[in-house]
Amino acid sequence: MALFDLPLDELRTYRSRSVEPEDFDAFWSTTLEEARAYDLGVRYEPVDTGLSTVRVYDVTFAGFGGHPVKGWLRLPAGATEPLPLVVEFVGYGGGRGLPHENLLWASTGRAHFMMDTRGQGSTWGAGGDTPDPVGSGPAHPGYMTRGIDAPETYYYRRVLTDAVRAVEAARAHPLADAGRTVVAGESQGGGIAIAVGGLVPDLTAVAPDVPFLCDFPRAVTLTDRRPYREIGAYLSTHRGRTAHVLRTLSYFDGVHFAARGRAPALFSAALEDQTCPPSTVFAAFNAWAHDEKAIEVYDFNDHEGGGPYHQVAKLDWLRSYA
Repeated sequence: MALFDLPLDELRTYRSRSVEPEDFDAFWSTTLEEARAYDLGVRYEPVDTGLSTVRVYDVTFAGFGGHPVKGWLRLPAGATEPLPLVVEFVGYGGGRGLPHENLLWASTGRAHFMMDTRGQGSTWGAGGDTPDPVGSGPAHPGYMTRGIDAPETYYYRRVLTDAVRAVEAARAHPLADAGRTVVAGESQGGGIAIAVGGLVPDLTAVAPDVPFLCDFPRAVTLTDRRPYREIGAYLSTHRGRTAHVLRTLSYFDGVHFAARGRAPALFSAALEDQTCPPSTVFAAFNAWAHDEKAIEVYDFNDHEGGGPYHQVAKLDWLRSYA
């Protein structure tokens, strides 16, 4: 696919037209307060993986509604002092996978926590282990329209709350240095990282790659790829509900979380990305509130973005922060 979005010089100044709800902060403050009424109940159970350089723990903690959420905590073998912590979120449809996967961050001498995404983990990779016990009204297959009638019932209210609690669960381990916490992720994971960057005030850095869940008003009219197309398909059936649906989505738009970002950030965007169009990524990047921010642009890539090349960029960038 050739370039289909705005030229790069226009992307660098592009601003979303997503309307921030007046009660955005109150909504999220109440949501997190309700979640914290449940004991975090975090458990770390060692896993025999056969690995000699990394120790892995099967983690369970209480997320939204006190529901159990799974994760992996990976630590360099032999670590005895608190380590910089990377909390990572997973792309759409994926799960936490198997304990021996995703060894990059632990191999750098950091603690690495990977959160499972409730209700997902059955589309690619090695799967997930966290159900979503909350029901939904009529929805298009997938996750984007589950509970979309209201922000209180929307699926991503649960996921983003889980993600904030995941940071708390990871920080609770004695070998995690809470004062050096980074959140990261690709695609959906990048969108979740942006949200956490706006909801958790004391992060060290945020690294969202080709992030999803940003600039919904533009995304749902610009691309016909899933997952954004799920919303369009829903609206093609539920005619006349566009304004109502966009209002719900505005409580979960990465653009509004980015406006509250209080840590240095490294974004990435791909100019041929039809899944998360570059203008939607730049909308969040341009809104990011912290002065220390950068974006790597991959001119001729689709949603794979920078791949291993961007891993090199992140490893180099993070040396200054954690």
